[in-house]
Amino acid sequence: MGHEYEAQPSVESEKEKAAVSSDSDSEIKVEKQDNEEKPQSEQAGKSDVPEEGGTVEERDVSLPPKVESEKVTVKEGVCKQVIKEGHGLGPPPRHSSCFVHYRAWTASTMHKFDDTWAEQQPQELRLGHEKKVLKGLAIGVGSMKIGEHALLHISHTLAYGKEGSFSFPNVPPAADVLYEVELIGFEEPREGRPTGEMVVEERIEAADRRKVDGNELFKEGKIAEAMQQYEMALAYMGDDFMFQLFGKYHDMAIAVKNPCHLNLAACFLKIHRFEEAIGHCSVVLAEDPKNTKALFRRGKARAELGQTDAAKDDFEKARKLEPDNKEVARELRVIAKQERELYDKQREMYKGLFKPPPSATSSQDISMLPWYSKLWQKWVAPFLFYFSKLQRSKKE
Repeated sequence: MGHEYEAQPSVESEKEKAAVSSDSDSEIKVEKQDNEEKPQSEQAGKSDVPEEGGTVEERDVSLPPKVESEKVTVKEGVCKQVIKEGHGLGPPPRHSSCFVHYRAWTASTMHKFDDTWAEQQPQELRLGHEKKVLKGLAIGVGSMKIGEHALLHISHTLAYGKEGSFSFPNVPPAADVLYEVELIGFEEPREGRPTGEMVVEERIEAADRRKVDGNELFKEGKIAEAMQQYEMALAYMGDDFMFQLFGKYHDMAIAVKNPCHLNLAACFLKIHRFEEAIGHCSVVLAEDPKNTKALFRRGKARAELGQTDAAKDDFEKARKLEPDNKEVARELRVIAKQERELYDKQREMYKGLFKPPPSATSSQDISMLPWYSKLWQKWVAPFLFYFSKLQRSKKE
C-alpha cells in the first residue's frame, strides 16, 4: 500500500497560494505563485517552514532550525525534536520504502553537507536496507508519521563513523550529525500472500527481508532466532522456483540465497553442528566455486571433524583466491603445526617398532635378525625418514 503526503496551503493571503504538482511518483514540487516574483538572490538560502498556527516563518536554511520541543531518545545514538507533528499514517513498518526530504549538518561546526530540498528531489530510504552511513537517519524516520517534520540528533557511530567521508558528502571523522527531515510518504512491504501467488520480485524481496532480520538477530547473539529467519528466506527460494529463473532474475535470487546459506553455516559453526555447516557451504560452492567465505567456513567445519586433508584443500583454494586473507593463513598454520606434531609422534613410534633386542649388539647378532627387520632398518626406515623430511621442507 502506498501513502502520500499532500502539502496543505499555509499562507492565508490570496496572492500566495501553493500549487502542488506531482511530476513523478517520487517527486513532489511546490511552486509559489505571486504577482511579483522575488529575485533569486533574495530567496537563496531561505525556507518557508509551516508552523502549527498556520503562519510561515522564513529562515536561513544554511543553519539547522531552532527547535524548542523536547528532545526524545528514539534509540541509543538517535534523538528527535518534532518541528511539526505528522497528520497521516505511521510510523512506517520495517522494510518500508520511505520518501523523505532532508538537510544535514555536522553538529559541532554546523557545516551543511547535504540538502535534498535544494535538488527538488525526495530521496527513497528503505528501512532495514539503508546504507551504513544512513543508519541513524533510518532509525529516526522509522519513528515518524507522514507529514511529520523533525530535527534528528545522530551519533557518528550511526552516521559516517570514525573515518568520516572525504569525498561527497564531506564529513569530518567522528562527527555527530543533525538532520532536518520530513517524511513525505511510504510504501509498505508487500507480504502475506501465499508464496505461489507472488511474482518473482515479490518472492526475492520477501526473502531479502528475512535475511536482513536474521542478520540483526545474529548481531544480537540470538542465533536460534537468526537461523529461523534464514531458513524462512530459503523457503522462498526453493529448487522449483530457482529452476525457472534466468538472467538477471537468477542473479538477483542468488544474491539473496547464497548469503543465507553462508550465514546458516556460520550459525552451525557456532553451535558445533559441523556436518550441517559443510552442507550449506557446499550448496554455495556448487553455484560459485570461487566463494572464499564458503571455502573458509567449510574448511573450518572439516577441521573440527578431523578431516584435515579436506580442510587443508579448502584453505589452500581460499588462499589462492585471497592471498592476503589473514584468517585463512592462520588456519593453514594451525594445520601445518598439527602435521609436524603427528610426524614427530610417528617417527618416535617407528624408531622403536623394529629395534633389536638389547642382547643383539654385535654385527653377528644383528645378522641373526629376521629378514624383515633387516629390510626395515637398512632401507625402509631411512627412505621414509628422508621422504617425510623432503615433504615438510617443500611445505615450509
